[in-house]
Amino acid sequence: MNTLTKFKIVKPVNEVFEALIDPVKMSNYWFSSGSGRLEQGKTITWRYDEYDAQVDIKVLEIEENKKIVFQWGATDEGNVVTITLKEFDHSSTVIEVNEEGFNENDGDLISQLIDNKEGWVYMLTCLKGYLEFGVNGLRAAIVR
Repeated sequence: MNTLTKFKIVKPVNEVFEALIDPVKMSNYWFSSGSGRLEQGKTITWRYDEYDAQVDIKVLEIEENKKIVFQWGATDEGNVVTITLKEFDHSSTVIEVNEEGFNENDGDLISQLIDNKEGWVYMLTCLKGYLEFGVNGLRAAIVR
């Protein structure tokens, strides 16, 4: 079971890719900090100061300006996220986030899928605001 979210961002693919792998840029729209740049084979810690939370991700694959694949959690039990970037034209990028690994037998599956989709839509909206308009105050505003 998976979720799929797509957005168009009016910025070249290399700028979108860099915003996803650079923890300094990421802190403007998503997590408040990261322990390093995303690199294949590394385990990175992302921190959300506003929620007093952190998560380790295991970077499974990086294809420059095209694909980022990671697993939430440093163990082999977390969901796998594949972020694909496609040049739409010379000044736009279509970004696609596919998260898989949800347990179809879990009684909370529907709420997990809705929460997950909501989170990716929100993250991509913040990324779009940051890259296209320079807005960096949107991060961590979801209230549960």
